[in-house]
Amino acid sequence: MATATLTMDELLAGSNDNTKQLIAGEVTTGVILTVRKHEVLIDLGAQGVGIVPRREVGFSKQINEGDEVTVSVIDTELDNGYSLLSLRKAAKDKGWEEAAAKMAAEEVVEIVPYDANRGGLLIEYEGVRGFLPVSQLSAEHYPRVGSSDKEEILQRLHSLVGQTLKVRILDCDRKANKLIFSEKEAIKDGLAERFEKLTIGNTVKGVITGVVDFGAFVNVEGIEGLIHISEISWERVSNPSDYVKVGQTVEAKIISIDKDRLSLSIKQLTQDPWLDEIEQFKKGDKVEGTVTRITPFGAFVQISKAVEALVHISELGGGEGADPEKIFTLNERKEFIVLEIDKENRKISLTLGDKKK
Repeated sequence: MATATLTMDELLAGSNDNTKQLIAGEVTTGVILTVRKHEVLIDLGAQGVGIVPRREVGFSKQINEGDEVTVSVIDTELDNGYSLLSLRKAAKDKGWEEAAAKMAAEEVVEIVPYDANRGGLLIEYEGVRGFLPVSQLSAEHYPRVGSSDKEEILQRLHSLVGQTLKVRILDCDRKANKLIFSEKEAIKDGLAERFEKLTIGNTVKGVITGVVDFGAFVNVEGIEGLIHISEISWERVSNPSDYVKVGQTVEAKIISIDKDRLSLSIKQLTQDPWLDEIEQFKKGDKVEGTVTRITPFGAFVQISKAVEALVHISELGGGEGADPEKIFTLNERKEFIVLEIDKENRKISLTLGDKKK
């Protein structure tokens, strides 16, 4: 039986399969040979030995001789015969792949912001820099403050630095170097279940997360609620911060359920005092009241703690040409006569006690 004879070219070709040349930019694996002061030597097997600059070791977690590591090839021909490798770039390459896979699977991942700016939180995920915009924060963490108070917004965001947040990856574009996270998306499924359990008229507990000119925002187990200024108290509210503070726990009634927010009321948990106090008045009564507002069509007068009535311009004498500002002074007390009481529409009309004045 004849024995096959291989040519030198064939031997070299077979040898090349095991000694494939390194290519700049590729990712490979190796074993740490030596950890020196300024460099780390990596055994790449048949492909030789590579060097990782010691400064990169701080980027990776603790490494030891004998550890298997993934590296990226930067340069294949250094003067000393070694290849220049990078742990950082390899980790980043792997990070992009991991981020893309997590996004495709819609998985929830944990991140820890390392810094913040007015637009949101800065993230590093598996060696890749990313961003969590303010608009993608959950109701619990969204900095609900006045739009002009940029310093407070930044302060609220900085308080999240170093905290572990659960997020989903919203956008992963390696070419554009864009990695965007969303906390809202991570809790969306749980919120849908909670919304299903809520009904208009329910009483819920929540924590005030922001107080603004038009009301207060409330975190109700991850669901955002708004208590409009008109629903804070049966009294006329000028400044919501006089009634509620950030961090305060409140009870409120659900008065409407929108797509992703609750409309709440604190005042509707108690009996409307107007209904009780109006019983002490009847048509023709003389009453004393304090002028609280002066408008072109008349003046509003507080005749009890919860009851405000209107003296229409037509009751001032001189017809529609009368000037309420010449007749009334803000906060002055005057005598009036109850002209009409409309309980259904919560309106009381007054006329001057002495129209000649």
